[in-house]
Amino acid sequence: MAPLAVILGCSGPTLTEEERDFFTRHNPLGFILFGRNIKTPEQVAALVGELRATVGREDAPVLIDQEGGRVQRLHPPHWRKAPPGAVFATLARRDIERARHALYLNNRLIAADLVALGIDVDCTPVLDVPVSGAHDVIGDRAFGEEPGMVADLGGVVCKAMLDGGVIPIVKHVPGHGRAMVDSHLDLPVVDATLEELRRRDFAPFATLKDAPWAMTAHVVYRAIDANAPATTSRRVIEEIVRGEIGFDGLLLSDDLSMKALKGDFGARTAASLEAGCDVVLHCNGDMAEMKAIVAAATPMTDAALARLARGAAMRASPKGPETMDRTAALAELESLLA
Repeated sequence: MAPLAVILGCSGPTLTEEERDFFTRHNPLGFILFGRNIKTPEQVAALVGELRATVGREDAPVLIDQEGGRVQRLHPPHWRKAPPGAVFATLARRDIERARHALYLNNRLIAADLVALGIDVDCTPVLDVPVSGAHDVIGDRAFGEEPGMVADLGGVVCKAMLDGGVIPIVKHVPGHGRAMVDSHLDLPVVDATLEELRRRDFAPFATLKDAPWAMTAHVVYRAIDANAPATTSRRVIEEIVRGEIGFDGLLLSDDLSMKALKGDFGARTAASLEAGCDVVLHCNGDMAEMKAIVAAATPMTDAALARLARGAAMRASPKGPETMDRTAALAELESLLA
């Protein structure tokens, strides 16, 4: 039986008996870690192994948000505080080659940290292009405000991650940069014309359409579908994400627990999968919500499993910290950013 088309979180740094039994019974595709799950490197590595053991698959994806800046789950003192995307955009405006090299080193270092813990998927890079006045939920996470630069630097992140043995997830397709509210708290509605969206918002995703995974935006685009956010809109996914943008990798919903989505968790799950998401994501580890999600979810389709396999094949063999001179890489990175 194929895994269930869900990626789930857990409540703490170790699994409860209920969580262990629940994951074993329902066989989710994979898992995601947040700050509440992280204490020390040894503890995180043990938790990753424990999660995979519940489903009996050593290749079950384990995700994390480790962009750098304000969005990173691994923190000092055990892990480096990495810069946000805006730092590299600022450098790129002065010296694009220097910025590319610094960004590559930065993300190879992040990948090495993840590989050492057994984490194999990172929810990065952000390809959203903010507009003036937009909510700062994207803000300095973005690689500037010019679509070409965002695509260029986003591509560097994807290459660094894949070279380091980690699968990147481009987000938030087809673009969160025009949102005037935070989709964690409310539903953004974008009034831009389709031509404006094509020229600015869709462009980085179209450039990086061959990325292994992408994450949807909980955003309504009135010019395409005034009645549903991208995550639950078959029209947005079929006509724009799969069609016009041309993305054919694994499509993951953003977190179903975000307040941009309406309805109960079973309805959110069914709507996302019916719209064309390959997998749904639920992050907070709330058991009641997870029960509703797995009750409405379906097994991975053959097409989704093929996309998953293609994405996995794009990774280099993890080079990890054993063969990477991390001290030299970090010193070079700091010199480039000085």
